[in-house]
Amino acid sequence: MEHHQLQQQQLDSHDLPESLSEVVVCNGESVDGPHRTVNKDGTGHWATIVLAYKTLGVVFGGLVTSPLYVYPSMQLKSPTEDDYLGIYCIIFWTLSLIGVVKYAWIALKADDQGEGGTFALYSLLCRHLDIGSLSSKRVGSSSTLFHSSQYEGSKEQSRLGKFFEKSVVARRLLFFIAMLGMCMLIGDGILTPAISVLSAIDGIRAPFPSVSKSLVESLSAVVLIVLFLMQKFGTSRVSFLFSPIMGAWTLSTPLVGIYSIVHHYPSIFKAISPHYIVQFFLRNGKEGWLLLGGTVLCITGSEAMFADLGHFNRSSIQMAFLFTIYPSLILTYAGQTAYLIKNPNDHDDGFYKFLPSKVYWPIFVIATLAATVASQSLISATFSVIKQSVVLDYFPRVKVVHTSSSKEGEVYSPEVNYILMILCVAVILIFGDGKDIGNAFGVVVSMVMLITTILLTLVMITIWRTPPILVALYFIVFFIMEGVYVSAVLTKIPEGGWIPFAISFILAFIMFGWFYGRQRKIDYELTHKIDMDRFEVLLSDPMVQRVPGLCFFYTNIQDGLTPILGHYIKNMKCLHKVTIFTTLRYLLVPNVLPHERVFVRKLGLKGIYGCVIQYGYADSISLEGDLVSRVIEKLKYHILNCSDDAGSVTLDEEAVLDLEEAKRTDVVHIRGKTRFYVGENCGWFDRSMLSFYEIMHSNCRSALPALGVSIRQRIEVGMLYEA
Repeated sequence: MEHHQLQQQQLDSHDLPESLSEVVVCNGESVDGPHRTVNKDGTGHWATIVLAYKTLGVVFGGLVTSPLYVYPSMQLKSPTEDDYLGIYCIIFWTLSLIGVVKYAWIALKADDQGEGGTFALYSLLCRHLDIGSLSSKRVGSSSTLFHSSQYEGSKEQSRLGKFFEKSVVARRLLFFIAMLGMCMLIGDGILTPAISVLSAIDGIRAPFPSVSKSLVESLSAVVLIVLFLMQKFGTSRVSFLFSPIMGAWTLSTPLVGIYSIVHHYPSIFKAISPHYIVQFFLRNGKEGWLLLGGTVLCITGSEAMFADLGHFNRSSIQMAFLFTIYPSLILTYAGQTAYLIKNPNDHDDGFYKFLPSKVYWPIFVIATLAATVASQSLISATFSVIKQSVVLDYFPRVKVVHTSSSKEGEVYSPEVNYILMILCVAVILIFGDGKDIGNAFGVVVSMVMLITTILLTLVMITIWRTPPILVALYFIVFFIMEGVYVSAVLTKIPEGGWIPFAISFILAFIMFGWFYGRQRKIDYELTHKIDMDRFEVLLSDPMVQRVPGLCFFYTNIQDGLTPILGHYIKNMKCLHKVTIFTTLRYLLVPNVLPHERVFVRKLGLKGIYGCVIQYGYADSISLEGDLVSRVIEKLKYHILNCSDDAGSVTLDEEAVLDLEEAKRTDVVHIRGKTRFYVGENCGWFDRSMLSFYEIMHSNCRSALPALGVSIRQRIEVGMLYEA
């Protein structure tokens, strides 16, 4: 089922049951569908504490290791004590406002059925407003095959919601913003591992100046390759190994910070007063504004706190951030700043220089391990947003494996993993200068934060119905704050800041090409769908024979039958005596109970039935053997016990006999395989975009799960859709 159509049919209520979702099932595990039925915040206190401990190794790595590269990324010129106090004040309020208020308090509540990130916000808006597709067409929510009686009227739409429903331009702009946010987050997943590992291993050059920069880059590349090779074991196993490392880092760096505060500048916390920020900008002017490109890195990884929500839950992430990560960062930056006030020219190596010599090597080892772990947060977030975009049909289908039978959001994509690995290593080897990578990193961090602020504001207005005064307060504070950061980092585009834009442009082109092709297929299928009346006319043709056997015919159309059916009947001049139009329904639960697995009904024509097969993300679904038998048994029961006409017992018994005979004869599974025919009347834009889409479509994975059907039972019906 095309996800845009599905979204259009579920605009007013997200409680409507799902129809066929395009999913990829790999080794019995599947990708997300449009609804979540698991409440992951319902864990006990001890379970939440354990989960909070695990988040240290996955969610907060990028954030808590930011002291490695914040000061080295700044191009400070003869900094004074007041300059450092101003910088610390900026860092403190950035962490407090963006980290605590925006992400830990507000953003984590804006999940889309347990998933976080910019695309989850877009999905949330799509489900509550009529903005799930750029098409202006509305599709009825009644289904010819399975009509839902579960319908809840939505609240009256806000004025902003009505504006989005009416304005195609506004919907396009919102889609572009969400797509840019997702692409930037993937860019973050490339740059975080590169800058974290490179900054940590660069510490070896302080005691050993003879170590070359190229050797540091090579060692960093090797460490990253090992990290990416570990991803296949899943977030839970990786976090079990990584959390002790991050726990050691989170505890040791603030202790060193306290030591540095006591020995170098005990009154450092006077810099919490906001007037130091005002004085900093009055004193430094444009130079102070440009330095924001470095200070913004103190909040890097905060978006992962939101995007990794599907891997854990809200309570565990909030607990870990507020009670460990935030205090650790405040003390660590205070210690660094206290040291630099007394040693103002050591800012190029602002982390390792402030370490006491007695603990240098233990901290170096922890820092190297922690930087490696830091990469995990954005890698996991990248897997999550790729999965979300595949589910929403904005990205080519890739293999997505669920690595946990208890947490639906814990996923791994081998193709994405190895592409990230190649790009990370390339960034290190080509742009080995930490400042260049830092400039690129600052662009990504600030852009993603600003996009999240915009989408959260829309959620507050259209879904939460937050009082206007609170919405205005939130938007003004964070939009201005992050807008200033963005304006500062955009000046770094010639100095490495172009890297994330290049990555984002490539990803955006892929996403738009896929989206455009899928949308054109939706339009074609909706225009040429087959209703039951037309289906009856096709079967009434004397040339069409009903051949022996049982056929599972997969249909993707919610309100009608796929046009592939008409193509098949017209050309083959036959249809099996018993044909079951099958929809695969993916539910966001680990396992579907046996009695809820299969639903069937008669469609009013002899030997023609409809069937929905439901499965969860931890179910291994196979249409061979047991499941086919279960469908047959369900049909028999339905035929014999759910007849509307009490006088049709004989016909019902005959239908059961036909069903048993068809199963004994043969069982086949038919699905469509469609391509676009680009005619001469197509313009250059259609011709180029649809050609690009066909290249992607021919190289991506099938929309139907790997159902374990033997090759001799499979039939693929090819059909050209005229563009």
